[in-house]
Amino acid sequence: MGMTMTQKILAAAAGLASVEAGQLIEADLDLVLGNDITSPVAIHEMDKFKEDKVFDKDKIALVMDHFIPNKDIKSAEHCKCVREFACRHEITNYFDVGEMGIEHALVPEKGLAVAGDVIIGADSHTCTYGALGAFSTGVGSTDMAAGMATGKAWFKVPSALKIVLTGSPSKWVSGKDVILHLIGMIGVDGALYKSLEFVGDGVSSLSMDDRFTIANMAIEAGAKNGIFPVDEKAVAYMKEHSKRDYKVYEADADAVYDEEYTIDLGTLKSTVAFPHLPENTKTVDEIDGDVAIDQVVIGSCTNGRISDLRTAAEILKGRRVKKGLRCIVIPATQAVYLQAMDEGLLRTFIEAGAVVSTPTCGPCLGGYMGILADKERCVSTTNRNFVGRMGHVGSEVYLASPAVAAASAVTGKISSPDELEL
Repeated sequence: MGMTMTQKILAAAAGLASVEAGQLIEADLDLVLGNDITSPVAIHEMDKFKEDKVFDKDKIALVMDHFIPNKDIKSAEHCKCVREFACRHEITNYFDVGEMGIEHALVPEKGLAVAGDVIIGADSHTCTYGALGAFSTGVGSTDMAAGMATGKAWFKVPSALKIVLTGSPSKWVSGKDVILHLIGMIGVDGALYKSLEFVGDGVSSLSMDDRFTIANMAIEAGAKNGIFPVDEKAVAYMKEHSKRDYKVYEADADAVYDEEYTIDLGTLKSTVAFPHLPENTKTVDEIDGDVAIDQVVIGSCTNGRISDLRTAAEILKGRRVKKGLRCIVIPATQAVYLQAMDEGLLRTFIEAGAVVSTPTCGPCLGGYMGILADKERCVSTTNRNFVGRMGHVGSEVYLASPAVAAASAVTGKISSPDELEL
């Protein structure tokens, strides 16, 4: 029986000739990731171990990103805990104020993830690195602790869904629309503990930023991971950002998939996930009436990369954010922030009436930098729109692409860029 791409990576990491869905394995880890919320729990668990040491100081990444700069005393104490741990163990890849970025944008940018890696992170959106052909998945903080100490983790080998992408998307359609469309098709549990494996000629039409976005939200369909084939674009990205060797795995021709879905990228339209689940999707032309909004957030580990900011700036340039509406732009990393500055994007945002934040997860999880009040609505390029996700339980979050978010900031209601004279 053939193996999927994910199964081949896990077999190699477990030192086995082959694995099959449902099999329990122990795999070697190439990277263990934590942030300022999840790492303190893992560190306190490690404090209980008899031996206070990490398996490899170069294969642990600690990224302060959720409440950075610290929003209150508790978040400051959390960061102090991680900072002291990183210092004590001489962690190479520790990123704090001035060096930080949103972890799932920062890790590939810094070259810490490459094809063939096995990566765990105490954050559910660790599945982002599947865009590079790595197996990466979110775990709990206790698993993170065990991973930091031993360099190993237990996995149940996932079965897979084959997602065949064909054609190429139109101008305002991006990776966000692709993944929202897929989640709308299969539901938030449609890929529960499965691997979402993307293939087809349409993959080549997607930028790496598109692929990061799609893999990032694999968890929103319940998936264990999302993964893309390693093509020329992926290789070019890794060569630009990393000095590490990578290994390319390809699914066998007779690999077994639970189901197969085909998405024609050329037919996709701008898509929005209505409250309170990512599966509650509508295309912009399916929305009945005006959905007035109070806030727009453009950023996050899903859509805070330079291409996202360029798209938003193209729409906002020469226009104004609607009076009474708050538009918050958050570059995902310091490098993205600098590039946006060099390209004049930050000026465009500010002249349009938006505010630009230092890199942070901030409003995505209802942390800070954009909390919603009762009955307020936000169009956000983030990845979750659960009840109370960005603030008051009576608020509403609508997930959308940077293009839709920017257009909506101008009109004050959920809008397609096509509704503006561009």
